Amino acid sequence: MTWEGFYLFCFALGLCLSAIAFVGGFSHFHIGHMHLHLAKAGHVHSSAGHGGSSNSVSPINGFTLVIFLCWFGGAGYLLERYGGFVVPVVLLLSTIAGIAGATALFWFMAHVLAPHEHALTAEETATLGMVGRVSGAIRDHGTGEILFSQNGSRRFAAARSENGLPIPRDTEVVVMRYEQGIAWVRRWDEVADELK
Repeated sequence: MTWEGFYLFCFALGLCLSAIAFVGGFSHFHIGHMHLHLAKAGHVHSSAGHGGSSNSVSPINGFTLVIFLCWFGGAGYLLERYGGFVVPVVLLLSTIAGIAGATALFWFMAHVLAPHEHALTAEETATLGMVGRVSGAIRDHGTGEILFSQNGSRRFAAARSENGLPIPRDTEVVVMRYEQGIAWVRRWDEVADELK
């Protein structure tokens, strides 16, 4: 294999693995996971403002490795084919190009993506006390559906009346407890009267 073929192979492999990672990230397609932790000092930690969780992005991870391979191969191929440099110079310059590409991706991951990531806490996902609206009428001793807003998104849940009475559609309700995927609710006006 010639150097030109080697660089072209590295570029093609990096490009294919990048495409698989890109498509896999949107469709949750998993081939496997590779975790490489060389040193704790090499990690960038980002504290999220919600719940005090922290995220870390290692500078050597699957994404930065395939981007390095892609940039290394692409730069090496172009320098070998059109540059007229000797092999060690092409190898050095393509390695610098690969490191530059991987560094740019790492910076983006650590400074743009990671600060916005955080693990949801139990308080953020708790449905107890949520005020919602009946979207599917709750029948007498039966099940219906409620719609409520949580963490900026609309959510639906199966619901039953806590006292067994029917609750018509578009009635405001309060979630009193949540058990086995069912929200047990009471009418908001009943709860408000008790609070007076």
